Amino acid sequence: MTPLLAALMIAAALAGLAVVTARDPRRQVFALGANGLVLSVLFLALQAPDVALSELAVGVVAVPLLFLVALTATRRREGDE
Repeated sequence: MTPLLAALMIAAALAGLAVVTARDPRRQVFALGANGLVLSVLFLALQAPDVALSELAVGVVAVPLLFLVALTATRRREGDE
């Protein structure tokens, strides 16, 4: 295993830990996006560019965006009551 792969795997583990340990939902969403970015770079280093592109589209853009929209809608609805 090359040092680059080892560093990326450690970064992926730390990013996953950041998602789990974050208390604020908005910080969790941003940590989830960062985790997706780290995983995308890891997949690219493992010579899987198709998986890296899919992870980039879904894990960095689509899922965090949907979570942010849901959080915003939930906070607006709580404020109306």
